Amino acid sequence: MTSDVTALTFLSLFLPFLAALAAPALVKRFGHNAAWIIAIAPAFAFVHFALMLPQIAAGGVVTGGYAWVPSFNLSFSWFIDGLSLTFALLITGIGVLIVLYAGGYMKGHPQQGRFLSFLLLFMGAMLGVVVSDSLLMLFVFWELTSITSFLLIGFDHERAASRRAALQALVVTGGGGLLLLAGLIFIWDISGLTQLSMLVRGGDILRDSPFYLAALLLVLGGAFTKSAQFPFHFWLPNAMEAPTPVSAYLHSATMVKAGVYLLMRFNPVLGDTAAWQILLPFFGGLSMLTGALLAVRQTDLKLMLAYTTVSSLGLLVMLTGFGSDHAIEAAVLYLVAHSLFKGALFMVAGIIDHETGTRDVTRLGGLRKAMPITFAAALAAAISMAGLPPFFGFLAKEEIYYALAHGNPRAVLFTGIAIIGNGLMFAVAFAVGLKPFLGKPVKTPKHAHEGPLLLWLGPALLALKGLTTALFAGIAHFYISAPMASAIAGEPRPVEISLIPHIGVPLSLSLLTVALGIALYTKLSAVRSLMDRSFKALGPGRTGALMSSSKRW
Repeated sequence: MTSDVTALTFLSLFLPFLAALAAPALVKRFGHNAAWIIAIAPAFAFVHFALMLPQIAAGGVVTGGYAWVPSFNLSFSWFIDGLSLTFALLITGIGVLIVLYAGGYMKGHPQQGRFLSFLLLFMGAMLGVVVSDSLLMLFVFWELTSITSFLLIGFDHERAASRRAALQALVVTGGGGLLLLAGLIFIWDISGLTQLSMLVRGGDILRDSPFYLAALLLVLGGAFTKSAQFPFHFWLPNAMEAPTPVSAYLHSATMVKAGVYLLMRFNPVLGDTAAWQILLPFFGGLSMLTGALLAVRQTDLKLMLAYTTVSSLGLLVMLTGFGSDHAIEAAVLYLVAHSLFKGALFMVAGIIDHETGTRDVTRLGGLRKAMPITFAAALAAAISMAGLPPFFGFLAKEEIYYALAHGNPRAVLFTGIAIIGNGLMFAVAFAVGLKPFLGKPVKTPKHAHEGPLLLWLGPALLALKGLTTALFAGIAHFYISAPMASAIAGEPRPVEISLIPHIGVPLSLSLLTVALGIALYTKLSAVRSLMDRSFKALGPGRTGALMSSSKRW
């Protein structure tokens, strides 16, 4: 690796922190328009990482670093392969749009500079998580994401609900961080390695150790708390107390996927064992069902999206646990698709709230004429979330069903879970992306109108990206999904994708999901009432408390 590339990579990783320092002064000088200047930092990083695509697609990796504490042989080093690069592109690419969105959303807020500063600090920390080669630096950045998340969730610290949600998220993810630290120490002690680039080539060195199960459980504790897996799912919906730019960035596209990244990164050395193939599908499947069921019960747009995020994260964990070629490919496709459509829908929810004064779906209707651009972006993102062609979500769902339909006999159970979960998410997708815009206009607390460019640009581009990525699936597969799947598997995976449906069982399962989703959407009020009665029947006992989001913090 040339010194120029090393320097540019370091600059790309460090720029978000520099931008965080400059944000308050820039906002003070330029107001909300400072977002255009601040967005240059993640845009530069995005372009730099995008230029690595040909090298990574050809099977290469990018490594480098600088000495941190030479006397202790500590350095800040990076290891960028297909997995790291995909995450880095999502973090910086969506990060550009979120910074611009925050400029419009927080316009006039006296603490907009502080907010953007926290947001960029998180961006830098998240980049550090996905590119770090050192186990120590991985942990340092992992904890920094928890701290910056605490600051962002509790941004409106005058409100008790915000303080409570921020503390809850910090306790859960911080506690998980301690479990991860213990797991990393186990891994270091077993392998004698502190660099991921060497560890992922370590073969069975961890699997053959008598301490394998202890290391696995500790790593899973860190991953499950970060990615809101059952029974740690409750902190994520409560984190919706944060301003919408935080929800759209941290709680759909980046931070909550850090746990999934960790599982994918360690798959070559911790995966392919009975414990891995039992624990991940079990907790992933349980999280998928729990999140989808609780999403249907909500009427707040952000809570509906938050619970479907829990469900989607569960699906990703489940697929990672299966570990077959098609399951890994499905996880890759769905991770990218989810980042695009969920980021767009969260921003749409924020626009609706910002321009109408409410997020209650039962108090919204007829917005399509007042907010035509937002409607178009919402509908496109909802179609992708529902898994319908010609959007990228359809490709992901087809690959999910292909992986499950061609798995071992126990996959039948998880196929059923996927159908139910996807059917519920289909209904929620259109409840968020379609229902507020249909019917006769409803009187809202604020006069409904289209938001400014800074607000609708992000969801419009993400929705468009969900379409173009599917239309050019071959290119996306060559440069993104194939290298990422190979990095997760630890070796090249010969899987092809196509926008043309898999004729046979996968297509049949997709049609069944659509039928279930339409039925649930048309009867959503009745389903919601049924669930409310069911929860009341459960009473205030442990089951009801565990299934609901915790409000006692």
